[in-house]
Amino acid sequence: MQSTNTVSNSGPIRGGTLEFGLLDYQRSPDTQWGTNYAESIIGNNVTDKLTWQDPDTGEITPWLAKSWETNAELTEFTFRLRDDVTFSDGSPFNAAAVKANFDQYVRGDKALNISPNGATLLPGYIETLTPDEFTAVVRFEKPIASFLQASSFTGNAQPGFLSLATLAKSAEERTDPKNVIGTGPFVYESWQPQAKTVLVKREGYNWSPPAIKHDGEAYLDKIVFNTIPEASVRTGSLKSGTIDATLDVGTTDEQPLKDAGFEIISRQVSGTSIYFNFNASIFPTNDIAVRKAIQLGWNRESIEKTVLTDSYSIATSVLASSVQGHVDYSSSILKFDQQQAAKILDDAGWGPGADGIRTKDGQRLTVKLLGINNLVVNKPAYESIQQDLKKIGIDLQLTVVPIPDYSANVAKAQTDWNVVAANRSRNDAGVLNLQYSPKLGNGAYLTKDFPGYDEVTTKLGALELTLDPAKRAQAAKDAQDVLLDKYALVNPVYNPSQVIAHAKYVDGIIFDAQSRNHFVNTWKNK
Repeated sequence: MQSTNTVSNSGPIRGGTLEFGLLDYQRSPDTQWGTNYAESIIGNNVTDKLTWQDPDTGEITPWLAKSWETNAELTEFTFRLRDDVTFSDGSPFNAAAVKANFDQYVRGDKALNISPNGATLLPGYIETLTPDEFTAVVRFEKPIASFLQASSFTGNAQPGFLSLATLAKSAEERTDPKNVIGTGPFVYESWQPQAKTVLVKREGYNWSPPAIKHDGEAYLDKIVFNTIPEASVRTGSLKSGTIDATLDVGTTDEQPLKDAGFEIISRQVSGTSIYFNFNASIFPTNDIAVRKAIQLGWNRESIEKTVLTDSYSIATSVLASSVQGHVDYSSSILKFDQQQAAKILDDAGWGPGADGIRTKDGQRLTVKLLGINNLVVNKPAYESIQQDLKKIGIDLQLTVVPIPDYSANVAKAQTDWNVVAANRSRNDAGVLNLQYSPKLGNGAYLTKDFPGYDEVTTKLGALELTLDPAKRAQAAKDAQDVLLDKYALVNPVYNPSQVIAHAKYVDGIIFDAQSRNHFVNTWKNK
């Protein structure tokens, strides 16, 4: 259901404005700061990346870098840059710009109130060397095979390249969109907080990724990203012609919009599934019996039939099926088997309580979940699981809130929440290491006295030691085995998708490997 470079018989038409709807809004025009979908999508059209990742195969292909090589230890990555790229202020894109961007992105700048970002995407970054004007050598403390994919990353807090002039601005100054200068196919015209962001075509742009087969400037003259929080208003605006396309299509709106003559396109979000990360350091999810019972105790088929549309799928692993290295566990540990789940709890000493909720040593089997309501499927899916788990004596208590409230609560999740429900976008098996390694994201809050602490750390870390496809596939399987089976640290739920509805006269919206959208190839036959 992916729309990419589709072209009508008449061919692309230049000019026009695309009115595009979004649930969320851009909180700052600073493209390296944004952490929601609105911000990452807009950022992808103002900035470019070193490489492009094929959304179907995962292959890394050229973009601003023509070629690259690594050392044997995977601690140095040498990029040969194009020599014809400029920022929209006319300044050159070169190795010095790569170095300045990565240095500030990773370390931040206290004087400019720029916060560090690199710990999550570029852990262990040392420096970028510039042996000549168009060669950049990026160095790390230890092997990081996933950096090659990171060089194409288009998701949240992306390191899209900004001009040296922009990097010299403070965080406050970067709230003026005129101060945010990239190399991308569009530039800022205006930004109205919580309302809209307007981009206009970059004159002279001619360096799209070769893989998308687009030459020259963007077809559109302008894109208006409209913030429309209410699903019914987004749908109504599309039907009335006020907007031409919208992201964040509700599951109940997909078929009616199809019936009304609109196109529905989508792509699964690559990275992890929507997961229940178990807190293995607090009661009762410090008991593996509870974790395994939750994995087995809910009906996936029911969610497929009542909650999901064809744009989504039930998770068969914590690694999304669109990511190289995915293993299918649907016939084993991730199947629906309440009888087995109940037996696991019985054998672990969890007996039925007076109200049906199990107890052990006088304590109820209450599991507190923190989740985000940013995806339309999340809450109904969690509620279905809640109902199923109650049947086997588990009281799953849901707190599903907007991103700001979620972020505030995550800060105290290690002590206050049994389950954190979310997902992580990253089309590379290394996402498991970044999310779950006790030395990095530590998604299960493992403490050093956890029985499998060293094994989990080692198995996940192996993902960063090789780029050999066969060896990496084995490392990915080992990582999924240890997370899902041996220690049951995560309960995958479903694979999220980004779903767009657009008028039939709109063509060429690209979904990239992170399921973010690019509009350089988009045009309107109207």
